Amino acid sequence: MDQDVSAITDGYRTDGAALELGSVVLGGEVRPGAGVRLPLATLNRHGLVAGATGTGKTKTLQLIAEQLSAAGVPVVLADVKGDLSGLAEPGEPNDKLAKRAEELGDDWQASGFPVQFLSLGTEGRGVPVRATITGFGPILLSKVLGLNETQESTLGLIFHWADERGLPLLDLKDLRAVITHLTSDEGKADLKGIGGVSAATAGVILRALVNLAAQGGEDFFGEPELEVADLMHEGVISLLELDNLQSKPALFSTFLMWLLAELFEELPEAGDLDKPKLVFFFDEAHLLFDNASKAFLDSIEQTVKLIRSKGVGVFFCTQLPTDVPNAVLSQLGARVQHAIRAFTPEDQKALTKTVRTYPKTAHYDLEEALTSLGIGEAVVTVLSERGAPTPVAWTRLRAPRSKMGSIGEEAIRASAKASQLHGKYAETIDRESAYEKLAAKVAATAPEQQPEQQPAEQPRPDEPEGPGFIQKTMDNPAVRSFLRSAASALGREVTRGLFGNRRR
Repeated sequence: MDQDVSAITDGYRTDGAALELGSVVLGGEVRPGAGVRLPLATLNRHGLVAGATGTGKTKTLQLIAEQLSAAGVPVVLADVKGDLSGLAEPGEPNDKLAKRAEELGDDWQASGFPVQFLSLGTEGRGVPVRATITGFGPILLSKVLGLNETQESTLGLIFHWADERGLPLLDLKDLRAVITHLTSDEGKADLKGIGGVSAATAGVILRALVNLAAQGGEDFFGEPELEVADLMHEGVISLLELDNLQSKPALFSTFLMWLLAELFEELPEAGDLDKPKLVFFFDEAHLLFDNASKAFLDSIEQTVKLIRSKGVGVFFCTQLPTDVPNAVLSQLGARVQHAIRAFTPEDQKALTKTVRTYPKTAHYDLEEALTSLGIGEAVVTVLSERGAPTPVAWTRLRAPRSKMGSIGEEAIRASAKASQLHGKYAETIDRESAYEKLAAKVAATAPEQQPEQQPAEQPRPDEPEGPGFIQKTMDNPAVRSFLRSAASALGREVTRGLFGNRRR
């Protein structure tokens, strides 16, 4: 039996820094000296944390996030259930914690960690985070709107038209204004010029946008747009509040993908590092893949495959590994699988498929193990420092050092207001964009309109080059023609990444 334990633990020995997950369980007994570790150097090879409800997934995320923070690695983590805010405060000792620490040989010490609380849109308790429509892009927005592939293609053409004409799409009213223009009598020529766009399909997209606005989408899209640099502070855990997930599941999951896409586009190539630049957790990952188009799934696969070269690790968190497409699952080097409840034939199939994703082991009957794991236990395999899968280990996981539960609504609000990000993102900005520009265009199309019929602001003597001067200059037809050409050229400079998100 000791040889069996050594055969497992030898695979988890590391020369560099590593996360301490717990200790091996073999023959029904915990082996305190048999540590199961996750090397920091391989965290950019991604991972999966899975298991049925109530098996301890959230505490595993908390445990990993704590140690990453202590190692100086920034973390982005969604708080779906509202109880990860406890990361900000030290845990409270009790007999249960003391017993687990003793059986694992764990020197448990209570500790809190630096957390910045974020909320999607303006209605939450944390610092509001937003994305512009232009920045979000057509592929991600199509997922939010539930569009089919034809409609997604049409939306892409509409974005392209707006980009070409220098029409910033900052919020929902901007995109609605563009589509309304294209489907109006005045915009028929523009719609025809796009090619492949029918008025009926554009109308479907417009109705979907109206529905999204009614569901609270107006609170999320707009400025100031979140800058990914604000997620990169050393050791800081960015906790994104998603406790009303069920009301807007597609928006929440797609926003997380937008964040990941932004990280991919913004960060430079890093190669292999001793520790990742950032680790990103996708909780409730099945929401991301449900009813996703082929283009969307292909973009996820490419992003996960390529972002590791930027030094970013991605963990998908869900109930079953089968929630994640095979093309993505095959790229996840670390597996922390909590108990699976195999009550139905479909559950049994999922269990069988899960077993096949693990390396062969002579130490466990994996089907039996995966249905017998206790709360706070998991079957683990990770990539060793040399890039090979470690032996499968039934692991009793360590307890988090921080508080296991919420710190309370008032404490979250107070922390958010004290954050350096509050002054930057708290107030919504509504600058001139597509809505205002198209409205001005409509106002300027009255027949036989003469420039003198539009009173221009007079320049003040002390400001000869102020707004009045600009307006007077704009009255010159040659200048107006030049600026239209320049705006068109500027619009053509908009380039888009894998998800159609704007590349700065």
